[in-house]
Amino acid sequence: EDESEEEPKLKYERLSNGVTEILQKDAASCMTVHEKFLALGTHYGKVYLLDVQGNITQKFDVSPVKINQISLDESGEHMGVCSEDGKVQVFGLYSGEEFHETFDCPIKIVAVHPHFVRSHFKQFVTGGKKLLLYERGWMNRWKPSVLHEGEGNIRNVKWRGHLIAWANNMGVKILDMISKQRITNVPRDDISLRPDMYPCSLCWKDNLTLIIGWGNSVKICSVKERHAGEMRDLPNRYVEIVFQFDTEFFISGLAPLCDQLVILSYVKEISEKTEVECCARPRLDIVQPLPESCEEISSDALTVRGFQENECRDYHLEYSEGESLFYIISPRDVVVAKERDQDDHIDWLLEKKKYEEALMAAEISQKTIKKHKILDIGLAYINHLVEKGEYDLAARKCQKILGKNTELWEFEVYKFKEIGQLKAISRYLPRRDPVLKPLIYEMVLHEFLESDYEGFATLIKEWPGDLYNNTIIVQAVVDHLKKDPQNRTLLRTLAELYTYDQRYGRALEIYLTLRHKDVFQLIHKHNLFSSIRDKIVLLMDFDSEKAVDMLLDNEDKISIDRVVEELENRPELQHVYLHKLFKRDHHKGQRYHEKQISLYAEYDRPNLLPFLRDSTHCPLEKALEICQQRNFVEETVYLLSRMGNSRSALKMIMEELQDVDKAIEFAKEQDDGELWEDLILYSIDKPPFITGLLNNIGTHVDPILLIHRIKEGMEIPNLRDSLVKILQDYNLQILLREGCKKILVADSLSLLKKMHRTQMKGVLVDEENICESCLSPILPSDASRSFNVVVFHCRHMFHKECLPVSNTVSSVQFCNICSAKHRGPGSAILEMKK
Repeated sequence: EDESEEEPKLKYERLSNGVTEILQKDAASCMTVHEKFLALGTHYGKVYLLDVQGNITQKFDVSPVKINQISLDESGEHMGVCSEDGKVQVFGLYSGEEFHETFDCPIKIVAVHPHFVRSHFKQFVTGGKKLLLYERGWMNRWKPSVLHEGEGNIRNVKWRGHLIAWANNMGVKILDMISKQRITNVPRDDISLRPDMYPCSLCWKDNLTLIIGWGNSVKICSVKERHAGEMRDLPNRYVEIVFQFDTEFFISGLAPLCDQLVILSYVKEISEKTEVECCARPRLDIVQPLPESCEEISSDALTVRGFQENECRDYHLEYSEGESLFYIISPRDVVVAKERDQDDHIDWLLEKKKYEEALMAAEISQKTIKKHKILDIGLAYINHLVEKGEYDLAARKCQKILGKNTELWEFEVYKFKEIGQLKAISRYLPRRDPVLKPLIYEMVLHEFLESDYEGFATLIKEWPGDLYNNTIIVQAVVDHLKKDPQNRTLLRTLAELYTYDQRYGRALEIYLTLRHKDVFQLIHKHNLFSSIRDKIVLLMDFDSEKAVDMLLDNEDKISIDRVVEELENRPELQHVYLHKLFKRDHHKGQRYHEKQISLYAEYDRPNLLPFLRDSTHCPLEKALEICQQRNFVEETVYLLSRMGNSRSALKMIMEELQDVDKAIEFAKEQDDGELWEDLILYSIDKPPFITGLLNNIGTHVDPILLIHRIKEGMEIPNLRDSLVKILQDYNLQILLREGCKKILVADSLSLLKKMHRTQMKGVLVDEENICESCLSPILPSDASRSFNVVVFHCRHMFHKECLPVSNTVSSVQFCNICSAKHRGPGSAILEMKK
């Protein structure tokens, strides 16, 4: 079948067991379906009750000739049967009540009331030349009444609720049993077809929707209520055809399926051999009705026994409401069609080799599927991928499908080994929960070691060391290194293996040989500082920055003295170490500061001056000697000034550097009048120096001192600009002084007002306050007594009599407590008398 074929909607199986036994000797003529059982009529006048598997539960000998129709009420307790010899029987399957009637013509149809079990609904209809209604009345007698006649034989009757639909040679009628009025007449379309050979198919979708199939025409009718104003002499109900369409083949049966329609079709075709028209296999189609047409959802050709001899009238379609079961009845076969469930859907996907979709469907419906197991589908999917050569995808799916099943994992690994694809599954092997046998991981590692060193190294890095026997793998790597001793990948991997095996010393040797970045991580992680005491130079050569940081962070394990000693023959590395040590702490390496002067001078002159400035342990004489030998002017100037020889330093700036700005800056820093005098004397015969002095000394030295010494007639560059700048600086100073004066006056006034407001405020005196001298309450307990209290601005309070008599002439008194503590004592602000 084509890969793009859509999945069928229904699945089919023959009704076997007792049905097979019946149809070997007899032929099926009709069947009725109840939710509890089936009722099958035969050409030899037998009626069989069957279970849903086709087993015979009961048998009735009704007539010696063909059974035309079997009818059941909704309860399944009463049955109506009619036969070709005119016999009609209505009886209770579980009770003794029974009705017999024999007509003088074949009775094609019988239909019992859907609620026949109820006493006031004891009714049934029969169809021959007339449509007769039988009602049980007085004394349990059955009274017949004619519902319709005169339009040929009644071919089909369907009773639903209060509506009876029947078909005769002219068309389809519907009768309302409540009003006993006929509410519609739907004529048949193709009157050329014999009604006995191409009978009408009727079925009620619900209590108000009738589906009619006749020939190749389908009509879906809806029974509706008529508005009261429209009634007049018309029935209170009417019928509207809501869907109408034609089919390609002749209709043998109809059944509803949700909002869709199931159609059993009789097919004729031209034989290729004889070129004669013959009967083909019947078709069961699912269609979606549209107002003027239909959309085919699915179409299946059915292989029923003896289909070559059957006519359209030999097929019947019955269905079980609520279960989506459809029974196709032919004389020699009964086929059951049912909606496909999730198991059937998965079956179809597997048949089409859509394994991934099947696996997804099984996972979604794992609680409802009965036939399939997710694991079995997954294993089939893996095998399918392997057969297609998609090894990586197959290995990746193992993670999800095999889960924690170690046996299946090991089985799949061996299967991948057999096809030479261990590498494909290696990336997906479980490493934790579950863990496979060590042999599995060793087998994969040996596979990589033979052909892919980089892949082997990756696995060693990613896999935990306890997955395999480390000793075996180490030996295998050593054997390969004998063939290729300089292979960096193998050496690096061997170092990692030694690390897993806690042989850190060997690992460290390999890392240092390889100059591998992980060497510092290894040292830190496993505290290997004792192993690197004699390897400090190697570490510094490898990465001096990281090595120095590590040594300084762990100086309790490797002392500063030990490091300096190890680096004695490598002064450039010694400088890097001591420089970083000095940056961290100016005092820890103080014993090496003298050595550092030479190291800075040799390897790092830009940092020499900052070192001299920051170090408090550096011998200045030694530093001056080294700087003078190397003619380091800036450093020499700094050292001379620090040693107190500012004049020599200034002289060196002016003679060696000839930088007037630097000289002026130096003089400003020293703030020494004699230096300014020396600077002026040195600059007096050098016009550029005089210009620099005029531009910069205005705020430190009176410019007049310099101007008076300038020789008359000397040409000085930019003299006008310099003089203007001096005047501007002077004006600026005057403005600054005036501004400061204004600020001071404003602040003084503001503070005076604040002090005045503060001293004018009252002070609360109550029973909680005490005299600071006698420590008794400041207010007397008897309010009528007179008292005299003195309160100071500092909030200290005294009884008048507790204050010492002032010896001074001034009448102003001061707080004894604040005066004793040398704080500003506030004068008395309040004297209370009463």
